[in-house]
This record gives sequence, structure tokens and C-alpha cells, in this order.
Amino acid sequence: MTKVGWGLIGTARINRSIIGALRQSARGELRAVASRRAETAAAYASEWNIPSAVSPYEALLERDDIDAVYIGLPNSLHVAWSVRALNAGKHVLCEKPLALTPEGVDEISHAAERNGRVAAEGFMYRHHPLTRAVIDVVRQGTLGPIRVIKGAFSFMLVGRDTDIRTDAALGGGSLWDVGCYPASYACLLEQAAPRDVVGWQVAAPNGIDLTFAAMMRFDSGVLAQFDCGFQSPYRAEMEIVGADGVLRVDVPFKAGADSRLRLVHGRDESLLPFTADPPYLGEVDDFHAAVLDGTPHPIPLSESRRTARVLTALYASAASNHVVQL
Repeated sequence: MTKVGWGLIGTARINRSIIGALRQSARGELRAVASRRAETAAAYASEWNIPSAVSPYEALLERDDIDAVYIGLPNSLHVAWSVRALNAGKHVLCEKPLALTPEGVDEISHAAERNGRVAAEGFMYRHHPLTRAVIDVVRQGTLGPIRVIKGAFSFMLVGRDTDIRTDAALGGGSLWDVGCYPASYACLLEQAAPRDVVGWQVAAPNGIDLTFAAMMRFDSGVLAQFDCGFQSPYRAEMEIVGADGVLRVDVPFKAGADSRLRLVHGRDESLLPFTADPPYLGEVDDFHAAVLDGTPHPIPLSESRRTARVLTALYASAASNHVVQL
């Protein structure tokens, strides 16, 4: 295999970002899209110039020219379709969150190992040079010992009555949708899960969290806090506070023209450089390297399990109004 033949399971809006990255990458080729309804698949294939449209999803998994699938279905379907695809011999890139429980990640991990296939969670920020630049600053000791990590990811969600992100049965909620970014970012910097967590939420009548605030304490002594939600203006930011300096990351989760890496020492602030790659290209290229070259994937499933464990603990804390230990 010199190129990975791709199929899309579902016609979600997020697909457009992956489509662009696949067409920029020299090692992949988008060959088909699948939908539950044949007319939807055909219309989508025509709109996005995809060579083939199939229905239902299972038909895509039966094709010999499809080596890997991208799954952008609602959160509640990620585990089932990831496992089905792996069992059909396909590699899987599944949009975050990979699973709504740690045990769900285990199911995917077992299926990937059993079938000798790559399975990965679609956290594109983890593959971007901006994130690597942040890690380098922290690891080099420029900030001194880290004390606090802060983050935020919020936006005003319109069309709330029909958006799948507000449907509890489909795994909706702001923590799953956007809070997973600052939560996983803090764990990435600490290279560990927190010791214990506290969460508070403002819930809709159906139970999904419209706003969520969290605190996490790590064994190292580092404290992390973040908020996320569907009821506030757009904010996407991380701040790493050390004994000797502060690193502020503007728009860290989907790097673009407005992303900035700012190093603050006292009253002095400087902009640090990073390579301005397209936000999803690294995710696709790293997946291709794992499939074609056997290169270890940058986001091991153990990390995905850690994220699921942290998020479920935060939900448990908000439900019980107690600290939850991990």
C-alpha cells in the first residue's frame, strides 16, 4: 500500500475539515462516503466531489478499496462503529471523544489489537506545531516549576433545540464537546491524570451541561482549572503559569491565523514562533505514518482512556457535588 484509501462514515459537518486535509496529504485518497440513506450519500458525494457514495454504513466496510474510515457520527455511536470497522479490517480515525467511558476505549483498543489495525482519536490540536511549541517551552524549564494550568473553550450554540450536541441520548454536553480540549491539554502537559477533580455544571432541562467549570489536582502539586460551555461568547485559550513566567496560548485547539503564543516575564511579553500548518493536516499525516510506516501514533489509546476517565469523573463530581478521586 502506498496510499491509504479513505471512506467517511456519515455526513457530519466536521467532515469538511478532514476532506480538506486528506486532499492536502500526499499519502491518502478519499474514495467514498456512506450515509444511512442512499440519496443523502449521493448528494453529499456530489457536493464534495467524492468518487463514490454508498448506503448503509456497512456497505462501506465491505469494500476492498477502503483501508481506513473517518467516523464523525454522534458521540454515542463512536464505540460501536469503531469496533465494527476494526473488525472489518479497516483502520479507524474517530472524532473526539473516542468514547463516553473508559471501558468504551478499552473495547476499541481490544478490537484494534485483535485485528492488527490502527485506531486513533481525532484530537487535531495534538498534532499541530503550536502544541509542540508549547510542550517545548514547558519541558525546557523556561517557565520554571509549573504551578497552575488554566483553560477555556466556549461559544454560543444556536439552534439548540435541534443540535445533536444538546441531545443527552447522543452523548451531548459542553464538557464532551469542547471541555475535553482544555482537560486533555492539562493532562498532556502533566503527562498524567489528575489525582482528584471537582466539577460544577449548569444543566438544561434534559440534563446536558450547557456550562461546565472544573478543577483538577495533580500528584505533582499542579492545579488546573477550566470552563467550557454553549452559553458564552467564543473563547479558546490556555494559560500555563510557572514560578518564573507565564505562557499564554490564544486559539490553541484549532490553530489558525489568530493563534498566538505569548511568553510573559513580569511586564515583558514576547511572541514565540511556531509553524502555521493547516489545523487538520498533521492529524492526517500522522495517521498515514502509523498505517503505512508503522510509526507509533502520537495519541495512544491509553491517552484517550485517560481523557475519558477524567471527563466521566468530572461529570460524577458535578452530579454528586463532591470531590471525585481518580
